[in-house]
Amino acid sequence: MLFPSFIIHKMKKLKSLSIIIPFFNDEATVSRQITFAYSVAEQVSNKFEIIAIHGGDSIDNTYSEIIKMKLIYPDLKILNKKNNQEGYAVIKSGFKESKNEWIFYTDGDAQYHIEEDLIKLIEKYFKTGADVINGYKIKRHDNLIRVLLGKVYAFLAKKMFNLPIRDVDCDFRLIRRKILNKIQLDSKDSSILPEMIYKLNRAGAKFAEVPVSHYPRIYGRSNYSTLELIKEKIIGDINLFLKLNKK
Repeated sequence: MLFPSFIIHKMKKLKSLSIIIPFFNDEATVSRQITFAYSVAEQVSNKFEIIAIHGGDSIDNTYSEIIKMKLIYPDLKILNKKNNQEGYAVIKSGFKESKNEWIFYTDGDAQYHIEEDLIKLIEKYFKTGADVINGYKIKRHDNLIRVLLGKVYAFLAKKMFNLPIRDVDCDFRLIRRKILNKIQLDSKDSSILPEMIYKLNRAGAKFAEVPVSHYPRIYGRSNYSTLELIKEKIIGDINLFLKLNKK
């Protein structure tokens, strides 16, 4: 397990940082994501923790790979949510477990690169003082149907929930704990993303955005088929909209 070394140029550091990475059917990317999380965290923060979530009953060796990383990094926190019934909303468990002033999370499939772009979010914070620094994909590397549907969804979600960011589905976020503690997240599916941004905005969070790279999947395939994703987005977001606007 060797990865190219890199050096982050001299910069201000966060006082403390929690990095949360959910994994589900991500056997081949576990070591990569966790290794880079540790490498970057020690350079951009004075105190940090890494939390790996096993977000479902994986059909491959994802959980075994996470356990192997615990042998290399004894302080790695592991949340085994094998019986997860909330889909991507399992990230709530990571938020609850985290202890530090800043929370960063990204996917375990390595379509986003922690070692490349996390520093951009942190630098943006020091320039703007924002509470939420959100990535947006420069170019999405998925099949054409997903790319088109993603653009349509981003537009509709922004309009429906009056969101202050352009790419609600970009799971590359740095959030100040103090503002996250002001909201309660109730969604039990991928609608947790618009719910979180909507409620953070209503809580008075200051937002900033940073362009980030999105890479082709190097292992496996998405845990959602295109039809499953459309169904969950439509039903989940309509239910969320009705709940948020209930008189």
